[in-house]
Amino acid sequence: MAESEKIDYEPISVREALTEMKDVSEIMIDLAYSAALFNSHELAEEVLELEKRVDYLAYIIDMNTMLAARDAEEAKHLTAVTTVAAATNKISDAAADIAAIVLKEIGIHPIVRKAFEQVEERLARTIVKPDSILVNKKLGDLELAAKIGVDIIAIRRRQKWLIDPNEEEKVVEGDVLIVRGAPHGVDEMKDVAEGKIKELE
Repeated sequence: MAESEKIDYEPISVREALTEMKDVSEIMIDLAYSAALFNSHELAEEVLELEKRVDYLAYIIDMNTMLAARDAEEAKHLTAVTTVAAATNKISDAAADIAAIVLKEIGIHPIVRKAFEQVEERLARTIVKPDSILVNKKLGDLELAAKIGVDIIAIRRRQKWLIDPNEEEKVVEGDVLIVRGAPHGVDEMKDVAEGKIKELE
């Protein structure tokens, strides 16, 4: 995180921040491998967006633990929290390093592709267009898993991330969806988000 970058403090508890860091870093790993496997710049760029969020959460955890420590003994116990946060941050950094291979056009060695070519599920990124049937629909009402075999595992709404969104979450125009599913389902989901498919069967 750049020193000159202005940080807007969010009232997030340490527990919430650690949980989100864990969830985000897990998604980052999957996205990074998928970006490498399919040479996807779109997925690689989302990995870097998520890295910013993890960096921010690590900053919030450091701030909260410093404010919470009232004496040396309490600071000692809080060290475990900052150690876990720092380790999770390193995981996100490693995922970003994989994404950088794609973005820098370094190229993926055939051994890497061979190792992951048997994956049954695929991750993809798609943007919800104004005329998509997804707009203003609740995820639970769409029944995407049952109808086309995909799950929305994350939504980026401008600069805000929704990780593992619940069934009550509504999709809005411009949402960036990170979806997971079988290859044919992922392709169909892209067409749905782009407004090319007008009905889910």
